[in-house]
Amino acid sequence: QVQLVESGGGLVQAGGSLRLSCAASGSIFTINDMGWYRQAPGKQRELVAVTSSGGPTNYADSVKGRFTISRDNAKNTVDLQMSSLKPDDTAVYYCYAKASQPGLLTLNYWGKGTLVTVSS
Repeated sequence: QVQLVESGGGLVQAGGSLRLSCAASGSIFTINDMGWYRQAPGKQRELVAVTSSGGPTNYADSVKGRFTISRDNAKNTVDLQMSSLKPDDTAVYYCYAKASQPGLLTLNYWGKGTLVTVSS
């Protein structure tokens, strides 16, 4: 099993910034994709930013130019720097990882989520 633990959510005014962090732990594993999704009240979970190991990074159009994802492969961590926050960014943010363990299938893993609230 791979465990993902997020930190850094909270309340911020519109125009402000927050930084989310996520750390992966567990048995020996290889992380392929790692990043962030979010789910606003009454809406489906959506991709925010995901980076592939040695590959491209994908951002939702709504966050391009405002959010920056960074990943440390050696530490198995991923951060999301969020700037120019808007009330529409209010959501529970989930850390995501696609990871494999020796002899096992590649699976999707999710953190428990951290709430980001942007006040107008």
